[in-house]
This record gives sequence, structure tokens and C-alpha cells, in this order.
Amino acid sequence: MTITILQAQGSSTTMMLIMAAMFVGFYFLMIRPQVKKQNQEKKFQENLKIGQRVVTTSGIHARIAQIMEDGIVLETMSGKLKFEKTAISREYTQSRFPDSTEAKK
Repeated sequence: MTITILQAQGSSTTMMLIMAAMFVGFYFLMIRPQVKKQNQEKKFQENLKIGQRVVTTSGIHARIAQIMEDGIVLETMSGKLKFEKTAISREYTQSRFPDSTEAKK
């Protein structure tokens, strides 16, 4: 009877170690990179400047005409449009206009 109790305790400890290892793995493979990417995106949006060329998440190429608290005004070939700052894509902007994003580093 004592052998079965020890085996049950050993298997529960092993199970807890496996669960902890899975959580650590998920953290380093999924959660941490996502938080890092969100912080980079936020920093990029905070550092936008008037006159900077950007690309929105929908693919619109524009130049920043005005920065306001509730949004951003972009000047395109067809006129001025107001967008949320979150509509500016860091990834698209850096791939299309690397010179405008490298200058602020």
C-alpha cells in the first residue's frame, strides 16, 4: 500500500513539472515575442513626425500632415485623410521607406 501512495505522489510531481515547463515554453515562444512586438509598435507610433512618409495597414502610402490627440492626418495624392495612429503600420513603413524610419534611431 505504501508503494502505491509513493507512486501517486511521484506522478503528480512529474505532472506539475511538465505543466510548469509547458507554461515557460509558451511564455518564451508566444507571449514574450508578442509583448515585444506591441512595445515596438507603440514606440514607433509615439515617434511619428510631421512630414514623415508612412504606409497604413490597408496599404495607403502617405505623408503625415498633422498629428492630433485623437488621430493623425495623412496627405495622399487625392487629398487629406484622418486615421487613428494605430492604422500606421511599422512593418510596412520600414519595408517601403527604410530611410524615414532609420533616421530617428
